[in-house]
Amino acid sequence: MKSTTKRGFIVLLLVAVFTVGLVYLAFNLGTNAEKWATLRVNNHLVNDGSFIGAGNVLDRNGEILAQTVDGERVYNNSERIRRSTLHIVGDSEGYIASGVQTAYKRELIGYNLVTGIYSLKKYERGNDVTLTIDSSVSAIALDALGSRKGIVAVYNYKTGEILCSVSSPNFDIRNKPLTEEIEKNQNGKYEGLYLNRLLDGLYTPGSVFKIITASCAYENIPDIESWEYECEGEMFINGVRVSCPRKHGKLDIEKAFAQSCNCAFAEISKKISAAQLTNTANAFGFYDNFTFGNSFTEESIINLSDASASDVAWASVGQYTTLMNPYHALTIAGAIANNGTAKLPFVVKNFASPSGRVVKEMTPEEVVYTTPENAKRLKELMRSAVENNYGDWNFSGVTMCGKTGTAEVSDTEKPHSWFLGFSEDEKCPLAIVVVVENGGWGSTTAIPVASKVIKEASKVIS
Repeated sequence: MKSTTKRGFIVLLLVAVFTVGLVYLAFNLGTNAEKWATLRVNNHLVNDGSFIGAGNVLDRNGEILAQTVDGERVYNNSERIRRSTLHIVGDSEGYIASGVQTAYKRELIGYNLVTGIYSLKKYERGNDVTLTIDSSVSAIALDALGSRKGIVAVYNYKTGEILCSVSSPNFDIRNKPLTEEIEKNQNGKYEGLYLNRLLDGLYTPGSVFKIITASCAYENIPDIESWEYECEGEMFINGVRVSCPRKHGKLDIEKAFAQSCNCAFAEISKKISAAQLTNTANAFGFYDNFTFGNSFTEESIINLSDASASDVAWASVGQYTTLMNPYHALTIAGAIANNGTAKLPFVVKNFASPSGRVVKEMTPEEVVYTTPENAKRLKELMRSAVENNYGDWNFSGVTMCGKTGTAEVSDTEKPHSWFLGFSEDEKCPLAIVVVVENGGWGSTTAIPVASKVIKEASKVIS
């Protein structure tokens, strides 16, 4: 009897150990199978560091941006298109981490937890991905930005689809700079070469931030609609000088915004608290990480916890310690255009098997920044800025609303040049962000870039 009990116990113990082993194996399979399947040591997937088993990458019109031919990963024949789509398409070696070819390598090789890489074995390539970007608009954006560092991005604020996102510096993926050249980085030529500045950039926003300050004023100052201020070209808060390029004279909030009067906004900052300005900024997405496919954006930052009255004044005009991410800025423009609710920008439209069957369709997320009433007021301010200051002639054929920024970054470098805006035309629901690093005045540097790109994008969307 004791012998039978002992044997039964051993059998139960063996069953328990076997069960634990199965659970452990299943857990490891579930958590690591993808990593194992996509290891670069897998010769049937990888050649010289590139995922040759990946499917095609196409723009919204079916233009092939990347594909595998005879065991090699090859790219579009146009250098302009290769450069302008570089940070979105990415490289197959994984240096550009947020690029589609790295961020979506599982989908591109057709990996499935149940069937593994059966699709790849059957068709000799993985899934094709269709992007929302238009390669012709991207090429125009590259031309407009030129060799200057920065970012140009346009998206449809009704659907969330990005039409172009050009980050600079970039390179021709057919003629990648040598590692030694990149490491030397003479004159900062290759600074942040692999970073998509739309997602990873953080810039002093300058007067673009006046959108947030104006929103805070509407929310917290009861008589702001009738408020007036006489700009003398400078003012002092606790002995700290706040200046404008010239005397603006008598202004209400609309004219103060349109003429980008620092003194007027510094005066407004005296009527709101640091906490109120911070709360408005947070409501508009500061300190939020946004999901961009399988990647994330940098957080926009505003920290007024130890700010003096003069610090708050400079923060209200987008200086002090305030930093803004371009993707986030684009969502703010989209939200104001879209009655306070932003459709978050995305770039992957769908994945399709080699047989043409769509296996995954992307849809945009939504985030509410403000009320429709407040969005309407901000839209009117941004429309007035274009109509009465920048000039509608810059955007002929498109009714634009916008705000420039000339963001001081140091005593020895030119300011960053910004334009953030959107079209209020129903048939042309486009929002745009332009940042030219050390480009100077927003009105003379960023607006001409935005003008060229919006004109081309409006042809595509109409």
